[in-house]
Amino acid sequence: MSRRGDPSPGKILVIDDEPQIRRFLRIALRSQGYEVLEAATAAEGIAQVATWTPDLVVLDLGLPDADGKAVLAEVRGWSRVPVLILSVRSAEAEKVQALDGGASDYVTKPFGIQELLARVRGLLRDRSAPGGQPGEPQTPPVFDDGHLRIDLGRRQVSLGGQPVHLTRKELGLLTALLTHAGRVVTQTQLLRELWGPSHTRDTHYLRIFVGKLRQKIGDDPEGPRYIETEPGVGYRYP
Repeated sequence: MSRRGDPSPGKILVIDDEPQIRRFLRIALRSQGYEVLEAATAAEGIAQVATWTPDLVVLDLGLPDADGKAVLAEVRGWSRVPVLILSVRSAEAEKVQALDGGASDYVTKPFGIQELLARVRGLLRDRSAPGGQPGEPQTPPVFDDGHLRIDLGRRQVSLGGQPVHLTRKELGLLTALLTHAGRVVTQTQLLRELWGPSHTRDTHYLRIFVGKLRQKIGDDPEGPRYIETEPGVGYRYP
């Protein structure tokens, strides 16, 4: 929680028609120092995005006056603000459609507040980067956790101080995940970016390359540290 006088870590707009959910999120987010504004309808939410310019939008899909995906489409027409979908709809098709439609992340109800706060921090991480703007991912020149070191500028990767040779596709996959750290990158997005628009259904390509990449950077698929899988949807670099 930020101290009095400290700058807010971010402005968050919650668009949800359930008063109890809005109250729960308001208490949890304000306890972390975030400024919170609420909207109960699609029309109100769109207006607040335009006038309040939040750093993050938490959006429910089941709104009384319009589907949340319509709100997402409207906002994406003129804003790159990160949008976190919070919905009871758990079908893979719903998640993929929302993420491909411009959502930054997707959490299903019921949800754990600590996980949600972690997702929020991930989506707002770019805001604290020098010169960073909300909703504009910044490519980190170097990632180093003392074990794995990734220098995207030099296209160099090392593990425990030893160079790791990655193929062009493997480095492209790692770069795509790193530049969207904290966000789910859908299978369709990755396939389109790495193999082209004619391969967006070739998910077996992706599974093979993710497996090879995990092996090279020492990532355990049973307890991943670097590449998390959203089953049927895509992958996330935490």
